[in-house]
Amino acid sequence: MMNITYQVKNAVYVNLTNRCPCDCVFCLRRNGPGVYGSDSLWLEREPTVEEVIESLAKQKLEAFPEVVFCGYGEPTERLDTLLDVAKWLRGEHPGLHIRVNTNGLADLIAGAPTAPRFKGLVDTLSISLNTPDAAEYMTMCRPRFGEAAYPALLRFAGEAKEYVPEVVMTIVGEPVTSKEKQAACQAICDRIGVRLRIRPYENPTRSKA
Repeated sequence: MMNITYQVKNAVYVNLTNRCPCDCVFCLRRNGPGVYGSDSLWLEREPTVEEVIESLAKQKLEAFPEVVFCGYGEPTERLDTLLDVAKWLRGEHPGLHIRVNTNGLADLIAGAPTAPRFKGLVDTLSISLNTPDAAEYMTMCRPRFGEAAYPALLRFAGEAKEYVPEVVMTIVGEPVTSKEKQAACQAICDRIGVRLRIRPYENPTRSKA
C-alpha cells in the first residue's frame, strides 16, 4: 500500500510524487525509504486527486492544524493535482493551514509563471534557498535546468509574495551553512522581501524509517 499521506509532529504531509528536477547531495531520501519514522515514501505510481483526498480523509484532519505538501519528490511537479487537493481542503476544512515545501522551480517545471495559481489556496510557501551563491547551488542541488534554476527560484519567491500570505526561504544551519553564508542568505531574503528560516541540520540516522 502506498504512503500518500503521513504524519510529522503536528502536521499531515502529502506525498504526491517522487519526481524532482534536482539531485541534491544532501537530500534525505538518499538515507533510506522514509523519514521521521514513516514507512516507505517511494510511490508505486503517482496517486490521483481522488486517492489523495481519500488518504487525507482517513487522517482525521480536524485534529491537525496544518497540511504540508512535501514528500519524496517536488510537489510542484504535480501542480494541478496539488491545487485541486488544496481546493478540496479549503472547502472541507477551511481552518487548516496549507503549506507547500518546494525547491522554487515551479515556473521552469511548468514552462510558465505559476505564482498566481497559489492565490487563495496556499497559506505558506517554504522555498529551499540552500545557498547564497548560484555556482554553489549548481554543485549542491544539481538541477536539470542548469544555470537557469537559481535565478528562477529567486524570481518565483519575489512573485509569490504577491499571492501567498507567507513566503519563507530556507537554508540548513551550521555545519552545512556558515555564519557568513547565512548572513548573505539573509541579505537576499531582505532584498526580495521574504523571511529567512534556518533549519536545523538533520542527522541522517534520525531520519531513517
